[in-house]
Amino acid sequence: MGTAIEKATERIIQESVPGKQVTIAHVIASPMPDIYERLGIDDRGAIGILTLSPYETAIIAADVATKTADVEIGFLDRFTGSVVISGDVQSVTTALEAVTGTLCNLLGFTTVPITKT
Repeated sequence: MGTAIEKATERIIQESVPGKQVTIAHVIASPMPDIYERLGIDDRGAIGILTLSPYETAIIAADVATKTADVEIGFLDRFTGSVVISGDVQSVTTALEAVTGTLCNLLGFTTVPITKT
C-alpha cells in the first residue's frame, strides 16, 4: 500500500484596499535613456509616476496633470491606477503637486509626499 503525498500549492492573492489614496507620487529627474525606450515614451527630461486607489482616479490625475503643466501622458491604466507622465523636471513636479493637492483638497484623498530621484 502506497501513501498519498500531497503537494502544497502556494497562492498569492493581490487585492486593493478600499479607500481613496495616492500611494506613490515620484519624480525621476534625468532618467537613463533606456528607461524611456522601455516605456516607449519620448525623452523630455523627467518622468512622473503615480499610483492611485480607486483605480479610476488615474483618469482624473491625468486630466489635472495635463491641464496644470506642460507634461504628456506616457501611460494611463484605469484598471491598476497607474499614471506615468513626462516633461521637464519642473513641469512634472508641478503636475504631481497639482494632482496630489486636488485629490487631497477636493476629493478627500490621503496622499503621500512627492519623492524625487
